[in-house]
Amino acid sequence: MTTTWDPTAPGVLRLPSGRLVRGRALRRPLPPGAQPTFALYLLGRQPTPVAWEHRWLRWPDFRLPSDRTATAHALREAWARAVDERVEIACGGGKGRTGTALACLAVLDGVPNDQAVAYVRQHYAAGAVETPWQRRFVTRFR
Repeated sequence: MTTTWDPTAPGVLRLPSGRLVRGRALRRPLPPGAQPTFALYLLGRQPTPVAWEHRWLRWPDFRLPSDRTATAHALREAWARAVDERVEIACGGGKGRTGTALACLAVLDGVPNDQAVAYVRQHYAAGAVETPWQRRFVTRFR
């Protein structure tokens, strides 16, 4: 039994290492198929309860995370767990905050900071990482 995502499923990003992470918009219905085993929800307020393990990061729409240290720790945890778990990263629209977080995971996976936004736009969504400060956050992420 596999515990990672189907690489052809909507919203699934393959990182250079082969790790699979799903990005999605919480304003849309949960996609059919497998559920996450772990998720990071990037929202200005606490999300509705879900049946799987998750973390909430206070991250208002079009902004940056409220606690950058906690965000870095949570992203490292998500990246590590994506080796053998179905990790989901999601915000309201699934583009700006989700794209920013996915670009940070790409950095953790070895993509140079200055290329991570382009990587996510090519392999996840063309409109990912919406604001200049989100792009700057990725270029400075460690």
